[in-house]
Amino acid sequence: MNVEMQIQKKLIPICLSLVLLASCSDDVRRDTGRIYMPDMSYSRAYETYAVTPEQKEALLKKGIHYSNIPVAGTMKRGALFPFDIAQDAAGDTANYAASRAVKNPLSGLDEMTMKEANRLYLVNCAICHGTKLDGNGPLYRGGDGPFPAKPATLVGDKKYEAMPEGQMYYSVTYGKNKMGSYASQLDTRQRWMVIAYIKSKQAGATAPAAGSDSSAKK
Repeated sequence: MNVEMQIQKKLIPICLSLVLLASCSDDVRRDTGRIYMPDMSYSRAYETYAVTPEQKEALLKKGIHYSNIPVAGTMKRGALFPFDIAQDAAGDTANYAASRAVKNPLSGLDEMTMKEANRLYLVNCAICHGTKLDGNGPLYRGGDGPFPAKPATLVGDKKYEAMPEGQMYYSVTYGKNKMGSYASQLDTRQRWMVIAYIKSKQAGATAPAAGSDSSAKK
């Protein structure tokens, strides 16, 4: 047993010396060896077609005026129904007023799409405006909730029932009064879907019932 321990004691320094000698070699190793998980070793670019100032300068010397800014009037792939009206500057309402003329590009939603619009409303809007669109969501709860001011009554208030679709879209996109922007939660199509759902509920609430005086006069 003692002999084995003595041999081990002699071998360990020899192995360490060999490792040190190999690491001190003058040859520069270019081969990094095999990579087990390339996606973790090489990160992807954060920005498509990103270039450094030095690369732009090198291109300019070749007569190439490169810019990664999107061409005016274009939109990114997958972006549907762009909204060309910008957010108003502080104290200005010109663009908000101009949004009245914008119509909902989605018309005649089928049953499945309207069901999805209802789900999007319940997830994003009902907490304030209520499941019945009466402004009595969990945050208000008849004045007993954590939010002191009553949210907009989307069904039952003539002001919001008469609000054009474009102004609703402006408010959802940029925020209005106490309501913040929902542009990060809902894409452009989903916003129009939710507005179509709200308008359908408003139309259903204001439509005359069958057999009423108004329908009889017709």
